[in-house]
Amino acid sequence: MTSRTRLLLPAAFITALGNNIQLLGAALLLVRAQGSMLDVGWLFIAVAVPQAVLSPHFGRLADRFDRRRLWVTCDVVSAVAALALPVGLALGASRQPLVYATNFALAIVAAQFNPASAALIRERVPTTELRHFNAHYEIALQSGMLLSASLGGIALQYFGSKPLFTFNALTFALSAVLVLAVGSKHRVARQPEALLQATIPEVRATTAGLPLGALALLFGQGLVVVTVFNALLPVLLIGEWHRGPAVLGVVDAVGGAGFLLAAAAYRRSAARLGDLRLATGGFLVCSGLLVLQPLFGVPALMALVLLGAFLFGQARIATRSLLMTSVDESRVGHAFGIANGYGLAATIVVMLIASVVTGHTDTRYGFAVLALISILSAALATTWMSTFSRRTASKEHGARAVVRSPGGAV
Repeated sequence: MTSRTRLLLPAAFITALGNNIQLLGAALLLVRAQGSMLDVGWLFIAVAVPQAVLSPHFGRLADRFDRRRLWVTCDVVSAVAALALPVGLALGASRQPLVYATNFALAIVAAQFNPASAALIRERVPTTELRHFNAHYEIALQSGMLLSASLGGIALQYFGSKPLFTFNALTFALSAVLVLAVGSKHRVARQPEALLQATIPEVRATTAGLPLGALALLFGQGLVVVTVFNALLPVLLIGEWHRGPAVLGVVDAVGGAGFLLAAAAYRRSAARLGDLRLATGGFLVCSGLLVLQPLFGVPALMALVLLGAFLFGQARIATRSLLMTSVDESRVGHAFGIANGYGLAATIVVMLIASVVTGHTDTRYGFAVLALISILSAALATTWMSTFSRRTASKEHGARAVVRSPGGAV
């Protein structure tokens, strides 16, 4: 892997930072305007719908066209769309329709960005280095998502919305510059498949037949947790606990620290448990912690967010590695398109349920609903993969028995 390829890491961080500053800043504007959880939920749904519908199709485009150019194009269009919000606010446009429209446009771009970025990584990073790179990439991505609330909340409180969203547009432009600096496509040396399967346990496991549908389910439920959690958190802290945006920023900064700790611990955890166990177990435990987070006040919330991000980060890295190596390089964009499409479609359903439940009760029950659905999803994915693996092993055992028998000898 070249030094230029490593520029994809800060580019991913900056893009995630920009996307989520836009989304969380918009959510805070709605909450400040006396918006309910349902109003915030509709904002996240408006972001999820185009991605859920378009991601599988855009994933195929990522496998057909130059992935680097697609990434750069997504960043440039995102910068323009993000800049439309502060310009519209300055011109006196109606706040709520403007918020929905700009975030809807950014969501369409994100539907192309997610599979294109995954496919570009698979194209540029040798298979032997994918596990190491994915750890750093996922941490860059998730840290950008979580730290966006820290930066966005503090900036919104002390500087206002227009400077915040203007800065956000600049983040997309900087990401485009970094990806351009990666350079044009070049072939990386790849080891023979037999050697890869002998030396990399994750490659051997996925090529042995882990079902793509189960991996997509596991990957997608991670999207559900992040999106719905980010919608519930400002309602909890600002709407119910009456804290300022800066407190929201600090809580999410603590979550970012948990992801950094996850990056440091991932190699040792994966070596001991394996990516499959780490992914399924991490998601199950992290989902259970969601029930406790809104119960004991801000200090306890920070501690539980730190632990949850530590577990979630490792599970997310492991899932990304498993999904990326489950298909041929030429189909990685399509695989991630399917996973993102499912995850965001599920997000719409879960967001509606959590919004309605929270609107009739409070955020404690919204967190509980999210936890229950996440646990069921992770359990289903685990059972699916376990059953599939047992059936595959049984078929292989039967085939070997036939070969050894006198009638089956060749």
